[in-house]
Amino acid sequence: MTTTVHPESAARPAPWPDELAHARLHVVSGKGGTGKTTVAAALALALATGGKRVLLVEVEGRQGIAQVFDTAPLPYEERRIAVAAGGGEVRALAVDSEAALLEYFEMFYRLGMAGRTLRRMGAIEFATTLAPGLRDVLLTGKAKECVTRTEADGRPAYDAVVLDAPPTGRLVTFLDVTKAMADLAKVGPIHGQAEGVNQLIHSPLTAVHLVTLLSDLPVTETLDTIAELEQSDIATGTVVVNRMREQWLPDRSVTAAAGGRVDAARIRNGLQSAGIELAPAEIDGLVAETVEHAVAVAGETAALRRLDTEPDPPLPRLTLPNLLGGVDLGALYELAESMTAQGVHLEARR
Repeated sequence: MTTTVHPESAARPAPWPDELAHARLHVVSGKGGTGKTTVAAALALALATGGKRVLLVEVEGRQGIAQVFDTAPLPYEERRIAVAAGGGEVRALAVDSEAALLEYFEMFYRLGMAGRTLRRMGAIEFATTLAPGLRDVLLTGKAKECVTRTEADGRPAYDAVVLDAPPTGRLVTFLDVTKAMADLAKVGPIHGQAEGVNQLIHSPLTAVHLVTLLSDLPVTETLDTIAELEQSDIATGTVVVNRMREQWLPDRSVTAAAGGRVDAARIRNGLQSAGIELAPAEIDGLVAETVEHAVAVAGETAALRRLDTEPDPPLPRLTLPNLLGGVDLGALYELAESMTAQGVHLEARR
């Protein structure tokens, strides 16, 4: 499968630097509509390649993972959802904030049946309304527990956890709310929970990957989020350019075509020399499609140049093709293969 060939900076870093192979929490976010859940699913498959075990976690209650894998809605439990190349496996978990709070009550306060009674009384909704950051601490806290969990033999339960996070508009608040909760609760289990999550998010074990399309608004929001993450001392992993179109025209022809300068007679003569006869209306349609394509490519090239120069130095970048047939399970594996071809991999934990 081919992708757009755009001019790029010669100083670009590798798409998947070595340090990302050692990260254990991979947070995926993007502006709404950029395909972040699809990218998170493909990344989980790519990281599981070669016999790794990866957990794919969602926290927004949308059942997006179930939709991209075309399976029944996920319960609040970890279950195998796909097998990766080389014998790896991807498990999935849809985190429910109420269930996570009940689990939290049981873990730290041994409430058991009393916790379920609290749920019926609406106390859980009251608690998360009283302290809005508590919900996000519970969600990120569950991801942290999965990252640090070990088996009976002491080995990590998962080689990596991929978190399908909220959109970029609220990503930094979602990730950094643990600081606010740590300040709110000075002692006790909530404080310890928040501090533990905070340490993980701000460590080299966490990488945040931002998904964008090559258009102005998604690129602008991506660059703004990179700046916010940097201010919060949270590491950005790679920028994932999704749905990159195939370029049909040579670079030298794009500018002219985008400006509407397309020689219909030349197109007609070229087709005739190939033995193809088209009516004038069909030629006009081809010209219109050519101009439309050139305008789109020119816009994508300008967006890509922004990613080449902002921030400075530029971030690593993965590119994924535009799948004309839509995204199904087979397409997810295609995207995962594209990622592994660009160097995406994971070092196994001992």
